[in-house]
Amino acid sequence: MKHKKINEVKTIFNRISCSYDFLNSLLSLGLHKYWKNQLVNLLNPINGENWADLCCGTGDLSFLIFKKVWPNGSVTGIDSAKEILNIAKERSKLFGNKFICWEMQDIFEIDENLKIYDGICMSYGLRNLFNVEEGLKKVFNLLSDRGRAGFLDFNHSKCNSLADIFQKIYLRFVVVPVSKIFNLSKEYSYIEKSIKNFPDGNKLMLIARGVGFKKVEYRTIFFNQMGILILQK
Repeated sequence: MKHKKINEVKTIFNRISCSYDFLNSLLSLGLHKYWKNQLVNLLNPINGENWADLCCGTGDLSFLIFKKVWPNGSVTGIDSAKEILNIAKERSKLFGNKFICWEMQDIFEIDENLKIYDGICMSYGLRNLFNVEEGLKKVFNLLSDRGRAGFLDFNHSKCNSLADIFQKIYLRFVVVPVSKIFNLSKEYSYIEKSIKNFPDGNKLMLIARGVGFKKVEYRTIFFNQMGILILQK
């Protein structure tokens, strides 16, 4: 089950890599950039810190955090999908950024004895891990003392609430039909399934506390469609 989920997600992101940035901006009306900025502002990276962007995709968060921690800090973008990570590397060259380190690796395979970070971020990745609790445990173990982490993802709203109904309508009648134009309807129809299997905000906070995080906060944004989880050891 674990390897099936990992391979499924990797295949999806390799397939959508070429259209990923364009569709993100189109389907969110460009708002995904604002949400990512909100996450970074809440995490408040500072010059000299070492950060990791897990499930980094094309590197949006990596570039945002780099601006905060440079020149004395560092950022490592990590993703297991080769094609989407290659786009992050190409964007890095385009921006003239030679300092972000890009690693192709499954986050569960990162050596906790070698990698210790002041902060960790993830956008739209936690929901896709084979096990959310194991993912948060991994993040906890990769953080230094007093380290902090932040996650941006879809919010799992209460069933049949207005937010839930809107989310389903938008995914089924906007996201999937638009992605079909790019021959990616199967890949984007996966989003609704993944949200259904994703814990809601209260459950995420409970899991995080059980893992060992001392400070736990969850807030919803954009009419409860998205959620931001902020954690600190």
